[in-house]
Amino acid sequence: MLELRREGGRYLKELREARGLSQRQLAQLVGVEYYTFISQLETGRGRIPPDRYRAWADALGISAKDLVRNVMRFYDPLTYEILFNAETPSRTAAGPAGTPEA
Repeated sequence: MLELRREGGRYLKELREARGLSQRQLAQLVGVEYYTFISQLETGRGRIPPDRYRAWADALGISAKDLVRNVMRFYDPLTYEILFNAETPSRTAAGPAGTPEA
C-alpha cells in the first residue's frame, strides 16, 4: 500500500510541476497552512482530505472527477477496481446472490 501512496504522490507532483507551481504556491491555492503538507503528500505520507478535492482540482487545472478517480487508484485501489474496471462476464450474468438470471 505504501508503494501505491508513493505513486500517488508522484502523480500529484507531476500535476503541480506541469502547472509551474511550487509547493508553497500550491499550499496557498488549496488552503493549506504549511507547504510541508504538500511535500508529505508527494512522498506518499498522506492523502488529500476529501473535503478539499475541488480546491486541489482547481489548483491543478483538472476536473474534480478526474482528480478523484486518479487519486482513488492510489488511496483506495479496491474501491477503484470495483467502480471503474469492467466486470467479468460471469459476474454480469448473475442475478441476486449470484444466482443465474433467467
